Amino acid sequence: MNGSRQGESPSLVEVTGLCVEFGGLRAVDQLSFRLEGGAALALVGESGSGKSTVAAALLGLHRGTGARVGGSVQVAGIDVQRASDDELRRLRGGGAAMVFQDPLSSLDPYYAIGDQIAEVYRVHARGSRRAARARAVEVLDRVGIPDARRRSRSRPHEFSGGMRQRALIAMALACEPDLLIADEPTTALDVTVQAQILDLLHALREETGMGLLLVTHDVGVAAESVDEVLVMRHGRTVEHGPVGAVLGAPAQSYTRELLDAVPRVDAPRAPSAPAGEVVLEATGLRREFGRGKRAFAAVDDVSLTIRRGETLGVVGESGSGKTTLGRMLVGLLQPTAGEIKPGGGVRPEVQMVFQDPVSSLNPRRSVGESIADPLRARGEPDEGRVRGRVRELLERVGLEAAHYDRYPHEFSGGQRQRVGIARALAADPRVIVCDEPVSALDVTTQAQVVALLGELQRELGLALVFVAHDLAVVRQASDRVAVMRRGRIVESGPADEVYDNPQDPYTQQLLAAVPALDPGLAARRRAARREPAMV
Repeated sequence: MNGSRQGESPSLVEVTGLCVEFGGLRAVDQLSFRLEGGAALALVGESGSGKSTVAAALLGLHRGTGARVGGSVQVAGIDVQRASDDELRRLRGGGAAMVFQDPLSSLDPYYAIGDQIAEVYRVHARGSRRAARARAVEVLDRVGIPDARRRSRSRPHEFSGGMRQRALIAMALACEPDLLIADEPTTALDVTVQAQILDLLHALREETGMGLLLVTHDVGVAAESVDEVLVMRHGRTVEHGPVGAVLGAPAQSYTRELLDAVPRVDAPRAPSAPAGEVVLEATGLRREFGRGKRAFAAVDDVSLTIRRGETLGVVGESGSGKTTLGRMLVGLLQPTAGEIKPGGGVRPEVQMVFQDPVSSLNPRRSVGESIADPLRARGEPDEGRVRGRVRELLERVGLEAAHYDRYPHEFSGGQRQRVGIARALAADPRVIVCDEPVSALDVTTQAQVVALLGELQRELGLALVFVAHDLAVVRQASDRVAVMRRGRIVESGPADEVYDNPQDPYTQQLLAAVPALDPGLAARRRAARREPAMV
């Protein structure tokens, strides 16, 4: 460990009056905070609040980008603003290290994981090749990668999402940094894998004494992980203090709004209208991929019914088969066995709202033209009626009619998801399958999109299938819930019954891993969890 944690030393991180501007936009405005060695601070805020910009400023990553950075930033005894390029190189990976949200974008797909970690060690510690390889195996073992020596020779695509995130943390630990900056490290992970990564970060902090700066839009993740919380909005500090005080008794209305928007796994859903007739029924669905000995069943003997006006939540971890099931219900995949039949003998129009509206919208076409596709596909000959209907749909999902001619990149994530909902509605469906529709959104935008879906359901009598790995969101959105594991439904029933009295051990395990907003409860859960299984 570096000497910054010895004796009466300065704070590990001291930020005073930080301002960061991109062109005419001030992304960070007069932000100040301190972080002591061994402590943990979360920067919490919605997308666009400036929290990731702050994290980048700690490592001098804005240098050479055209951004204007003002104020003072000191990290591990280095004045980041005045540091030479050589000093910054020594800081990055040596004094401080960063773990990013998407490990695939941070890892080279062509090189073995161990080689990449060894290279970082050689650059910063200037050790021999043999020492670097040994260090790579050592840190991979420390972060819980099984059979670390053998797996160090694997490439990123051979690791699961959770294991890739562990590998990134191992890379960050290779040179024993004083500070670990974790930028949304669990956003894309399942709830049980998320709990394992948060437990790992906590254990590493206790063992090594390193400081942790956690950047997250998830208030629950902050409650699980840190001592202090700094709430950001529009680049400024809204509230800053001990995690228990800020989350337990927030002083500012914006903090209260953030907390109110967080879906609660222990809060029953408001009663909805009685479900109507069956509109879609699936019996004995099976879907296999691969051939011969390599064939496997992603969905195996799944049966369910979907009724008019109700929401069926389908929850499970990555690889549980929930997305494959949703695609079969829509007709994007054909079952290997089983059947999907309409209720009442009339095939309902089934549409899908996808997880990532960016990849499902053509960037070269206006959003209005994308929404119009289902109308034109049905043979609507009157172009004026098409444009009029699209404008109605834009307004119906909370956008403006004038947005017809705008392109996807001109919208926020939440707005793009509203465009995806409008496109699904254009086909006048009776059933909409929503595949992780809010997983990429911050909590307030999540709440808005879920509320919009509920409003449309009540108004139009839609049946919704809400596919997600976020158990809290599923509870808030669903009347009934089906829990999937390894292609099968292991438990199903009314949402309140499944959540309040889960019968299957897997359901119990999922619920126990959901982040708690009470830091005391989070600590007790962490202590009660056994050494996590590998992911």
